[in-house]
Amino acid sequence: MAEADAPMLRRAKIVATVGPATDELEVLTQMVRAGVDVARLNASHGTVEDRRRRLGLLRSAAQRADRCVGVLLDLGGPKIRIERFRDGRVQLAEGAPFRLDTALDPKAGTATVVGVAYKDLPRDVAAGDTLLLADGQIVLDVEQVSRTTIDTRVRVGGELSDRKGVNRQGGGISAPALSDRDREDIRFAAQQGVDYVAVSFAREAADIEEARRLIRAAGGEARIVAKIERHEAVENLAGIIEAADVVMVARGDLGVEMGYAELTGLQKTIIHESRARNRVVITATQMMESMIQNPVPTRAEVSDVANAVMDGTDAVMLSAETATGRYPVRAVQAMAQVIEGAEKYQLTHPRARQRAVEGEFKGTEEAIAMAVTYTANHMKVRAIVALTESGATPLWMSRMRSDIPVYAFTRHEATRRRVTLYRGVYPVIFDVTGPGQSTEELYRALFARLLELRLVDRQDLVILTKGELSGVQGGTNSMQILKVILD
Repeated sequence: MAEADAPMLRRAKIVATVGPATDELEVLTQMVRAGVDVARLNASHGTVEDRRRRLGLLRSAAQRADRCVGVLLDLGGPKIRIERFRDGRVQLAEGAPFRLDTALDPKAGTATVVGVAYKDLPRDVAAGDTLLLADGQIVLDVEQVSRTTIDTRVRVGGELSDRKGVNRQGGGISAPALSDRDREDIRFAAQQGVDYVAVSFAREAADIEEARRLIRAAGGEARIVAKIERHEAVENLAGIIEAADVVMVARGDLGVEMGYAELTGLQKTIIHESRARNRVVITATQMMESMIQNPVPTRAEVSDVANAVMDGTDAVMLSAETATGRYPVRAVQAMAQVIEGAEKYQLTHPRARQRAVEGEFKGTEEAIAMAVTYTANHMKVRAIVALTESGATPLWMSRMRSDIPVYAFTRHEATRRRVTLYRGVYPVIFDVTGPGQSTEELYRALFARLLELRLVDRQDLVILTKGELSGVQGGTNSMQILKVILD
């Protein structure tokens, strides 16, 4: 197959949430085959045993589909929720009084009062504040606050049901980012070898550092995802990005706290700032929300996903679309098609492609990655092969936006799963410490593996990065341009 005829690999990755709609092995296998790169376990719902069962199901599906799939455990965090209503859903009328009462029986809510799970909410709220319920669909003006109650007036009414979220417009909720339940889930993540752990409602870098400390103390190696969904997180954005491995634009609560008019600009800023600091970034929430019920996305959703891809996001995420939706496989297929369309546009419109990262290099691996991507963009190179232990060099390359695929050749399963989230990076099983240590034998083994997987053809040019001492983490210090020749 000539270079001009080679199929274009999808570069941006797909994160899909597993849940009740994916609890059949065949459905999950079809989703993986359709293009799921990373599966998300949402700790806000279900039990640890539910997550254990779904993780086992996922790993079986990945094996059946013969694909490497990463795992992201999304911690529940301090989501502030109302309690339950005595007789089911209620209707709040505009202008009517409505009380939030932390001392009320959790199941005794009515159309005039409801309990709150977070007992310190009255301390975080004052008269004149605005509270938003159910992702901002219901708006309450705070009139009076006592030790256990918050009296409000309904500004925007509507239907309200059990356990809906509560946000204070402008932020300011003092609940810590990590709850006791989150600590239990962190231990689960360490025990199960989960690849990524997402910290919900982080306010500052210390929240990310605390999560990392807890994971390492439990024996885990998971990378930390900082979810940007609080007003305080936006104010402390630079520090949070620096502390995290991955940043998630969590548009649901972020839009509620900051206001929807600000959301698009914030999304672009977070993506740009994350990539500028060489961090991976995920764009999430309601990307194809209509596909919870419908077999095709809306045109607005198509544009939303495509714009995130063209802004440089590493991954786009499906939530309820796959966890509880009617068409989980179709949702993955649709997202993959939209990504491919956006990337095809970028490929044919050079102005739409972002420049490489600029600034001083932090180390040898970053310098090598920059040299590789510059060379690949100025030669007819078919592939970039990175012999890697930790995945660090492929990560640097993915920040620099070459359109040449980067194959992370590694013997470590954890590294292969980790790189599934990196834009334009694809994992390949390869043991660089195996028999045959001469340079010629290494090249022969690499070429044989590339040809076996149909990633290149004979006579193609590839760029190889490796360390002087094979199998040593952090040792990448050279690049070579090679022609695929196999006797």
